[in-house]
Amino acid sequence: MSEPLWQPDDSSQHTHLAAFWQQARTNSGLPLTDYQALHRWSVEQPDAFWRQVWEHCDVVGHPGDTVLTPGEHFQDTRWFAHGELNYAENLLKRNDTHPAVVSVLEDGSRNVISYAQLRVAAGKVAAQLLAAGVQPGDRVAGFMPNRTETLIAALGAAWIGAVWSSCSPDFGVSGVLDRFGQIEPKVLLACDGYHYNGKWIDLGERIDALHDALKPELLIVVPGRGDSSTVTRALIWGAWLDAAGPAPAFIRLPFNHPLFILYSSGTTGQPKCIVHGAGGTLLQQTKELHLHGDVHDTDTLFYFTTCGWMMWNWLVSGLQTGATLVLYDGNPAYPDATRLFDVIDAEKITHFGTSAKFVQAVEKAGAVPRDSHDLSTLRTLYSTGSPLLHESYDFLYEKVKPDLLVSSISGGTDIISCFALGSPLVPVYRGELQCLGLGLDVAVYNDDGEPVVGEKGELVCRAPFPACPVAFWNDPDEERFHGAYFDRFKNVWAHGDYAEIIAHDGHDGLVIHGRSDAVLNPGGVRIGTAEIYRQVEKLEEVVESLVIGQDWDNDVRVVLFVRLAEGKTLDDALTKRIKDQVRANCTPRHVPAKVVQVTDIPRTKSGKITELAVRDIIHGRPVKNKEAMANPEALELYEDLAELKS
Repeated sequence: MSEPLWQPDDSSQHTHLAAFWQQARTNSGLPLTDYQALHRWSVEQPDAFWRQVWEHCDVVGHPGDTVLTPGEHFQDTRWFAHGELNYAENLLKRNDTHPAVVSVLEDGSRNVISYAQLRVAAGKVAAQLLAAGVQPGDRVAGFMPNRTETLIAALGAAWIGAVWSSCSPDFGVSGVLDRFGQIEPKVLLACDGYHYNGKWIDLGERIDALHDALKPELLIVVPGRGDSSTVTRALIWGAWLDAAGPAPAFIRLPFNHPLFILYSSGTTGQPKCIVHGAGGTLLQQTKELHLHGDVHDTDTLFYFTTCGWMMWNWLVSGLQTGATLVLYDGNPAYPDATRLFDVIDAEKITHFGTSAKFVQAVEKAGAVPRDSHDLSTLRTLYSTGSPLLHESYDFLYEKVKPDLLVSSISGGTDIISCFALGSPLVPVYRGELQCLGLGLDVAVYNDDGEPVVGEKGELVCRAPFPACPVAFWNDPDEERFHGAYFDRFKNVWAHGDYAEIIAHDGHDGLVIHGRSDAVLNPGGVRIGTAEIYRQVEKLEEVVESLVIGQDWDNDVRVVLFVRLAEGKTLDDALTKRIKDQVRANCTPRHVPAKVVQVTDIPRTKSGKITELAVRDIIHGRPVKNKEAMANPEALELYEDLAELKS
């Protein structure tokens, strides 16, 4: 077993989790000597655990007398059945001059708003929505970049029990309609443009098309630059807020009242509309930020995300801790790969979130942030979106900051949170997510539905949890909902990740080997795609790669596509080096039968590579909903390849 890259020191005893742990010992009368014991108590005694989370994290509202009411099926379980709360009230309970949100745009614009100002602005939105006839359960949709107005609008909607849903402005019209068209928003908030990669992107025509198709009762436009807009059939944000009456009282609603509607990627068909409840979202995300992340009210929290990714919702919940949030909108690598490290120093960020691909890109660019930047305030770095490579851990500790808590996290839109993540009280090991989430009965099952440790299998959750979706929109018989998670194992949530639990003394770590539906199966041997990516992307010539299984000669052969650094060409020598690298560090089964150079890798809007879409193209199958992709034109590179015909 490798040596830990980071270990908690004496200061860890002053963390939120340490205080919670001691309270759990007192409340339970159990010694709870290590994290594994704490985790076991949290899943075996869910009533006690989740009530303690409510109290310890100072959730505002009434929990009621009952925490857990079991149902016949996993999704029928009710949490805090008699409880009431309001999400916005919890995020706005701090009401002073402390900075709540700092918005940084690619063009250099910067705006700061205090908690008191944020509360006033969100109250104005709530008042105006009520005046427009918006009721609890009505949908308010945002076609918005990641800026302060988006967050204010979401809080204003939650204030009165409306349901917020958002898409990032890089979606085309049909992609937005695939999402918003299903939920029929009463109100549409849109920004008329944004900067990306040094260019102004005008959204006026797209907003007009969305207005014509969706026919919302109210269209509000946020000018992307200046105070006016070219969109003529809309109310202007500033004037609309100025006309607001007094802020209404927060409307406290049942624990499971819908708060957000998020969307699956849509790369395999029409996006699923996933409804998340206010109570489950608040309680789970607060647990993650407060306990696992150790975010304090003096901290500054950042996550690079668009409003179309669940990490935006996760970031917004950071307000519950009283911390300052930093929003960034634009290309994270413009004008160069260290742009976000500039933001860390300028805003004194303590908790920085990004994707594994961003970390790789910074490393490939040859940047050494520990030499070029101060980074003295930075304590924790979050990574998600795909597995963080072992070599990326090395880069972060050697070239970014040696005392950094690297917290690789994994969950998803489906649970608007994490199944495995970080902790300030357990070590960090190379290539591993630190620990399983408290209150989540996470396991890895083999094909027979048996829990295994140290073996690869399906990541599952064996017991209900508060952040389970309330429902899928327009799925009255729950057929799509059940099919998404419960077809494989009866009454057990199958998450779709190919994973492995690693046992340590006192806690379990987790390794994600890739998506289950992208697993390769040459000769009947299951191989996670991340195992190959890790080896191939060690080579400096390879910028990124994508691997699929191609049906061939009554078997499956491994096909690897590589995007190379500028000026590099895939010749016989490089092909041999790639294959040798995989063979030496994996097994002969992992070695690709074919290696093909491409100029682009198709990906989703949130930056994840789309292995299934490429697999469909290779096999002559249509790719559904290309609009959900960030670069659908890249799929043309994979059509009818001569290299794959022999």
